[in-house]
Amino acid sequence: MSQTITPELVSLDTSLGADKAAVIRALAARVAQQGRATDPQALFDDAWAREQKDETGLPGGIAIPHAKSSAVVEASLAFARLQPGVDFGAPDGPADLVFLIAAPAGAAEAHLAVLSKLARSLMQDDFTAGLRAATTADEVVAIVRNAIGEGDAAPAAPAAAPAAAAPTAAAPATAGVADGLSVDGRPARIVAVTACATGIAHTFMAADALTAAGKKSGIDLVVEPQGSSGYQALPSSAIDNADAVIFATDVDVREPGRFAGKPVVRSGVKRGIEQPDRLIAEAVAAANDPNAARVSGTATASTATAATQLSWGARIQRILLTGVSYMIPFVAGGGLLIALGFLLGGYEVTADAATVVKDNALWNLPTENITSPFGPLGQYLGSVFFIIGVTSMGFLVSALAGYIAFAIADRPGIAPGFVAGAIAALMDAGFIGGIVGGLLAGVVAWWLGRLPAPRWLRGLMPVVIIPLVGSIIASGLLVLLLARPIAAFMDVLTAWLTSLTESGGSAILLGVILGLMMCFDLGGPVNKVAYAFAVAGLAAGSADNPAPLLIMGAVMCAGMVPPLAMALASTVLARPVFTPVERENGKSAWLLGASFISEGAIPFAAADPLRVIPASMVGGAVTGALCMVFGVQSYAPHGGIFVLFAISPIWGFLVALAAGTVVTAFLVVAFKRFIAPKELQEAEAEAAAATAVPA
Repeated sequence: MSQTITPELVSLDTSLGADKAAVIRALAARVAQQGRATDPQALFDDAWAREQKDETGLPGGIAIPHAKSSAVVEASLAFARLQPGVDFGAPDGPADLVFLIAAPAGAAEAHLAVLSKLARSLMQDDFTAGLRAATTADEVVAIVRNAIGEGDAAPAAPAAAPAAAAPTAAAPATAGVADGLSVDGRPARIVAVTACATGIAHTFMAADALTAAGKKSGIDLVVEPQGSSGYQALPSSAIDNADAVIFATDVDVREPGRFAGKPVVRSGVKRGIEQPDRLIAEAVAAANDPNAARVSGTATASTATAATQLSWGARIQRILLTGVSYMIPFVAGGGLLIALGFLLGGYEVTADAATVVKDNALWNLPTENITSPFGPLGQYLGSVFFIIGVTSMGFLVSALAGYIAFAIADRPGIAPGFVAGAIAALMDAGFIGGIVGGLLAGVVAWWLGRLPAPRWLRGLMPVVIIPLVGSIIASGLLVLLLARPIAAFMDVLTAWLTSLTESGGSAILLGVILGLMMCFDLGGPVNKVAYAFAVAGLAAGSADNPAPLLIMGAVMCAGMVPPLAMALASTVLARPVFTPVERENGKSAWLLGASFISEGAIPFAAADPLRVIPASMVGGAVTGALCMVFGVQSYAPHGGIFVLFAISPIWGFLVALAAGTVVTAFLVVAFKRFIAPKELQEAEAEAAAATAVPA
């Protein structure tokens, strides 16, 4: 690796301008003068755009303007010791030590790791003191090179990409815990994630600042810096044992489901650098506050466990569920738009929707083939909603494949995954083809990303080589070998299911199977398989082909049963046999169930799986069977009672839903009363004693 900083990139005790824009422009020009950037203005523009998002001044007279820029050809550090200092937005005044961190747009991980080392060094007082005491540019270069691993006194930076940034832990100080930083009489246990837009500087500075503050306070704090050079996930044990979470981030946290349910404090990454002590105090306060904000979602074995600790089976499950979770917004939004299109334009709007959208407008409404009960305006708006919805649904297989590949290979897998999904859709291979294409694309992208490559090629790997080669291999295998057999299998499967829906007894059996699958794991892989199959065929549903609509109706109705049944049982039928926490969860389960969010029953199932899950499956089977008996059809893939306008007949849907809900609710109450575990018997006795009226 070439030298990141040279004496020609150092300016000592000089003025580069009256404001930070002038300083950044001067340092960008210095980088370009040394042949490390092709266009000083482009580098300035990128660094200034980053500065506009969040000022880069830090406490202690430091500023670190930085950017990834296509104008940069070699990762570089330009340094200025200003006289006088210039305001970069730090709370304690102007900065006299300024580093411009310039990284290529496709910087190799090794370069990003070196630049990150500089950011971490800036948190050390001896490093900044050395910079202020240096008398020559050569002294500055020696100090910086030793800090980032390029100097003679430090080991050389590795030629290959380094391991992802590891979590940093603050061991509890021996002096004891600071006042107010205890949970249940012991030192607080906190986990934190830091991440900034570029993943170079602030990410690691915030991690080090929080780690140091945690050590000083005497608490157990572990930080996961999510930088551009990758990250090492926190151990699942650390997350499970944590009292609260700190998200000091300017971008989305990767795999946030690992922290689901934990009290959380959120802030920008810069606050993690400037106010780490206050963030820790807020996190401890949140841990002690039952009403504190919490990380949304539900932690499952697939998300709460670091990927490196998972078995192959569990890892594949996590990968598939990642793809499904990213696919659902396309499906839900598109399906509801299609349903709105039917509501406004009538169920025959499909015949001319594309022509109406292309040939008409609000000021030129259609006049022929009006199927809308609301006239020409309804026909036009219904056509618009329908076409947008169909377009959204068209991304179903591509999104599924793209984010399956993302779960395997991170961002480099997205492009080949989306392409493979589109090829699977083109070849009529359906969602199974999308799964296969996503797995292929992800594995190929992951393999390519780990091949040793010369330094000049590393920057092109994630943006050119991996998308190109990954798309050729994954999509080529689909076209040449796999897509046609999968499409043939999908045709046979669809024909079989269609034949079941056309036969009364077989249709009931199909409804029972779908109901059992939807209630087996409450949002887990079996539930998602049934749901994905239903929505994959929904676009083909019509008056002439009602099978997909019947399947969707049974799936959605059965999926609503578990949370509604738990709500009914815990808040109405038998409050004393449920714990106070379960009764509170039951209140929210009413809305979750009505919205078709099966996960609303997970708190009940997690506490008592051997009673809740069998009861839920029985109710789901009843509902699925009744949906088939009543011929319930759903044009919407999501929404529960809020999309009744897209369900027919409504009375059949409601009767089937009510029947399954009541069956499950009475069963779970009976199970808890007559085959209840000792703990629940004791909870029931305590609840009865608490509500008894004194004599």
